[in-house]
Amino acid sequence: MSPSGSTINFKLSKSMEPKLFVATKAFIVYNNKVLILRESIKYQEGTNHGKYDVVGGRVKPGQRFDESLLREIKEETGLAVKISQPFFANEWRPVVKSEQWQIIGVFFKCIADSDQVILSQDHDDYIWIDPKDYRDYNLIENLYPAFEAYLNQ
Repeated sequence: MSPSGSTINFKLSKSMEPKLFVATKAFIVYNNKVLILRESIKYQEGTNHGKYDVVGGRVKPGQRFDESLLREIKEETGLAVKISQPFFANEWRPVVKSEQWQIIGVFFKCIADSDQVILSQDHDDYIWIDPKDYRDYNLIENLYPAFEAYLNQ
């Protein structure tokens, strides 16, 4: 409603509509530590170079979310995991290569059978952290509410 009480209608042009994606994100746990990865400058679609994130990525059309998450985990870390139930959902809206994106992210706890990570070229460092210390690391902003949800479950 406008200040005068009338309704204002507007429509985004096709060029202004954000690209919508669904993503799965993994809180990979080993010995009560959570894995975080630092984004490399080599990551083509990266928007958070030098910051830490958890493993994850977009779900491809027609792909099951669990298959997508297992694929991302294998590609980014080489780890084998067991996926648990989702514990948090959120959205974020980055601008990637001058395009507005809207990403709906669903976060899952995943149990790793090893802490031996093999990084992809999209990342240049990893750390197994105590989840209660997450604020001590240079994380991407959308992880703060996810860590809070993880700690409160």
